[in-house]
Amino acid sequence: MSDTDYTPPKVWVWETDKNANRFSNINRPIAGPTHDKELPVGKHPFQLYSLATPNGVKVTVMLEELLEAGHKGAEYDAWLINISEGHQFGSGFVAVNPNSKIPALMDRSTNPPTRIFESGAMLLYLSEKFGGAFMPKDLVKRAEVWSWLMWQMGSAPYLGGGFGHFYAYAPFKSEYAINRFAMEVKRQLDVLDRQLAQSEYIAGPDYTVADMAIWPWYGALAKGLLYEAGEFLSVHEYKHVNRWTDQIAERPAVKRGRMVNRAWGDPASQLPERHDASDFDKAGKTGT
Repeated sequence: MSDTDYTPPKVWVWETDKNANRFSNINRPIAGPTHDKELPVGKHPFQLYSLATPNGVKVTVMLEELLEAGHKGAEYDAWLINISEGHQFGSGFVAVNPNSKIPALMDRSTNPPTRIFESGAMLLYLSEKFGGAFMPKDLVKRAEVWSWLMWQMGSAPYLGGGFGHFYAYAPFKSEYAINRFAMEVKRQLDVLDRQLAQSEYIAGPDYTVADMAIWPWYGALAKGLLYEAGEFLSVHEYKHVNRWTDQIAERPAVKRGRMVNRAWGDPASQLPERHDASDFDKAGKTGT
């Protein structure tokens, strides 16, 4: 199929076998569970059900940063959710996240337990839970962090579901779609590069939840690790994004957070489930 030989029908109908790609078996136009499956529960206050995609890494980095900062109440169990096998459509997962997307988080220190879905909401919840951690006290400075956090949540779908889909996963290459989303992703990188030219971190001089939200997406992109598109997008041009990316990558909590719920790549970088800090040692890497 080319860019020009498709005419939309009067009424769209879901055809499961049309234009198949690696995610076709989990994409559907309806919500709700497909099967009964309760979620496991560990011993810690927080129960995270996730995968080490950029959205999952945001939350594991935040939890590890909280622990690094001495917040013992942030201890957590991280359970692997294999989205390619449809684990996100189990009844237990859907009860925590009705949107059936990873990550999903339960705070079992409250009565009744509190569910949190959407990774940005998790960062805000965890910050509030632990006294405004990684968030400025001043309202004006806090507004800057909120703005960049919302920027990430609004921008990343163009990077992932837009550029990433058409560049890496679509069953055929669409010049129009790839060009359209490549232009937008490069514009986003320029937005970040201009901001980081005037401040050490995304929202100012301090490391905040805005950095934790943006880094897993755009840091991976800047290093050519996302969709293997670094050369195509000339990511080396964004020198301030690259400086910031390298700076954050050296944080011990970030090194650990990247490993959690990771089940691919170098075995030393994987920790499919995390139930105790000692699990990092068992994985052959401490993150320090």
